[in-house]
Amino acid sequence: MTRHRGNPPIVAAAVLNRNFLETRHELVNLAAALDRIDRGGDAAAVRSDPRMINLLEAARLLTDGLPDRAKRVQMLFSEPYDPNWRAD
Repeated sequence: MTRHRGNPPIVAAAVLNRNFLETRHELVNLAAALDRIDRGGDAAAVRSDPRMINLLEAARLLTDGLPDRAKRVQMLFSEPYDPNWRAD
């Protein structure tokens, strides 16, 4: 079991039970969106689109077995931090 910042231990089976149906729905929805893109007449043209590349990379990150998947997926779609963002 994993402890997180003083909270009670996370029980993986309970998380799976609680989130399974919603997570399955989200994965099927993603698969359907990718299928619709593939069926488009210009599907070959979007394979090099940076958004498509990021979507496919995000899907790969979900199954790479490494920790912090949500953070890594979010960072994939985020702009790099600019320390001068408030500068005139």
